[in-house]
Amino acid sequence: MYSVRLWSVRNARLLEALYAVFETLLESLDPVFRRIGYRRLERPVAAVEKAVKSFLFDCRMCGDCLLSSTGMSCPMNCPKQLRNGPCGGVRPDGNCEVDPGMRCVWVEAWEGSRRMRHGDGILAVQVAFDHRSAGRSFWLEAARRRSAPAPEAEEAAS
Repeated sequence: MYSVRLWSVRNARLLEALYAVFETLLESLDPVFRRIGYRRLERPVAAVEKAVKSFLFDCRMCGDCLLSSTGMSCPMNCPKQLRNGPCGGVRPDGNCEVDPGMRCVWVEAWEGSRRMRHGDGILAVQVAFDHRSAGRSFWLEAARRRSAPAPEAEEAAS
């Protein structure tokens, strides 16, 4: 799995483009998802998402995916689970202080983000991880978020 994870970072631009298409598809399926019910879809979609993302990114199914902001390197693979950058212990060769045989996920994230068209998301400070979303489908959450009207639009319609 580790070699596939590194491949994903090296091919971050391709995966970014594929995900943009996939995200548009998810957004267009929102009416279907609403009709079936997001709650009913959670388990089967989360199972498929886990299989795909575990293979490509060694995903931990945190439910709050940052891959598009971290060069397709999942920060949950950090032994310390740091979500806003590396700890002070990155070795001179770019490897992790806790697991010297593994490249620091944040070194990989930086390199992957530089390959992406919209890789500047890595510069944003991320909010604290909400553990209540662990195990849930981020794909469904992304569809729900993208299809929801903007708060300003809701106020204007009132």
